[in-house]
Amino acid sequence: QVQLVESGGGLVQPGGSLRLSCAASGRTFSSYAMGWFRQAPGKEREFVAAISRGGSSTYYADSVKGRFTISRVNSNNTVYLQMSSLKPEDTAVYYCAGAPAPWGSVYQPEYTDWGQGTQVTVSS
Repeated sequence: QVQLVESGGGLVQPGGSLRLSCAASGRTFSSYAMGWFRQAPGKEREFVAAISRGGSSTYYADSVKGRFTISRVNSNNTVYLQMSSLKPEDTAVYYCAGAPAPWGSVYQPEYTDWGQGTQVTVSS
């Protein structure tokens, strides 16, 4: 089990950038694949990006491909989401999540541990 705490959210103008961080506690972080999900007002939570436990494989939703980059530093127990060319439709609460598996997944039930979320608002 890992405890996850997101940070880095905020208000940004369209076209801007933000980097989200997710700090994990516990000594098993490197055995978890990690994912980022988001939930916009009135919508269901959706997959954004995932990374394998070693960091060699990444996966992205089509809506963010080419604009977002997921990465991790296992020695720091941290996973990141670099977001660029942000659009108003990227506005949501962003959650990081951990899955006790080698590979990331788009499926939420495979993730056993979730952070509390961080708000990202893209607006002029």
